[in-house]
Amino acid sequence: MEEVQRHSVHTLVFRSLKRTHDFFVANQSMLPEVDEDLEKLKYKIKAHDTYGLVFDRAAKAKALAAKRNDGERSDGAAAAKDAVLAITAGDQDRGTAEGVGSQMALVPAAAPIPQSTSSAVQILPKKAPTIPKPKWHAPWKLCRVISGHLGWVRCVAVEPGNEWFATGAADRVIKIWDLASGKLKLSLTGHVSTVRGLAVSPRHPYLFSCGEDRQVKCWDLEYNKVIRHYHGHLSAVYTMSLHPTIDVLVTAGRDSTARVWDMRTKANIHTLAGHTNTVASVVTQAANPQIITGSHDSTVRLWDLASGKSMCTLTNHKKSVRAIVLHPSLYMFASASPDNIKQWRCPEGNFIQNLGGHNSIVNCMAVNPEGVLVSGGDNGTMFFWDWRTGYNFQRFQAAVQPGSMDSEAGIFSMIFDQSGSRLITTEADKTIKIYKEDDEATEESHPINWRPEIIKRRNY
Repeated sequence: MEEVQRHSVHTLVFRSLKRTHDFFVANQSMLPEVDEDLEKLKYKIKAHDTYGLVFDRAAKAKALAAKRNDGERSDGAAAAKDAVLAITAGDQDRGTAEGVGSQMALVPAAAPIPQSTSSAVQILPKKAPTIPKPKWHAPWKLCRVISGHLGWVRCVAVEPGNEWFATGAADRVIKIWDLASGKLKLSLTGHVSTVRGLAVSPRHPYLFSCGEDRQVKCWDLEYNKVIRHYHGHLSAVYTMSLHPTIDVLVTAGRDSTARVWDMRTKANIHTLAGHTNTVASVVTQAANPQIITGSHDSTVRLWDLASGKSMCTLTNHKKSVRAIVLHPSLYMFASASPDNIKQWRCPEGNFIQNLGGHNSIVNCMAVNPEGVLVSGGDNGTMFFWDWRTGYNFQRFQAAVQPGSMDSEAGIFSMIFDQSGSRLITTEADKTIKIYKEDDEATEESHPINWRPEIIKRRNY
């Protein structure tokens, strides 16, 4: 038996190209003749389809100009018949020197602009956009550090009753903490890899979790046991969100899809495919678009929950989108990428403004009802913004635990409690930090460093 000679892919591809070329080279001179009339007709249809409105306006403008010129000519002819020496007609008595001067002038000093009755568009000067003054927000300060996990703390969720919160970490354990005292109430074990996402149901005693072990679990908090598994993801599950009004769970991860699950029957209702890289963030809301996803492919997608199809793809970001947050009261959301934080208006995803300043990967964001937007970076930086104006009123570097390296200053997730008065962050130094507003701060002690300037907001 002869051994088959192996060739590189490069050689095989070029052999295939050569065979294709040799096969079709005889037909190169047999192209059909070009019909000039059809070509002209094609270009005419294309031009009318693309520039039809411009052609119509140009034709109207030409007709208006021709009509005006004809009117001026007829007026000039009538004047010539009445007075041949129209320029020297100023010798007549006009009553004032001003009248004489205006009669002797070849060109009137200020000719009245004729009022056009046509539909021609008049270009008006635009007013320069101005920035409204930002609302004053008190600065935030660290009030508690909670230790207990043995690995990076990757996710956090607050219970709707605002009594406790849950965290998941690289030690594969979900821990439940008392929000008021910071004491550990319960530890849940069951995942075999890093826990990456948590969600607490507002209508049932259920806690949902997902992790890098491809598992999505539903925990019954009355028995502290797993009662359901949602099977279907092909790789690590990085994020999850519960629909606020219907019993639907949305999970997303490294397999570039978001999956919609019926909470009770465990059925995979939809598989939202379209992203070309890891889906890092997903949020849900009752109004359209009901699902919004952000991905490492630098896009944000808005999904129709009923059909399971993408309604819109936002391609403005240049780098991976790792965090998306919905405003609690406004019909808006924000997406975070290393290039910028961008604000959008629902339901079409209209761009509002850029919030720039982070020089690192932005892992997480949170916003409270007072309009305080917080973003956390991979290098431990925290930026506090006024949502309406995009004014950055505070920024600082989160301190790492004693004994930790500076490289362990990353912030992985953050959330406001139900009142919006406490901010919980989970970090790479294995701690959970709780922040609150400085009660002693006033507008005089911490003034707004506001410099009004014109900003050209570009939608890029």
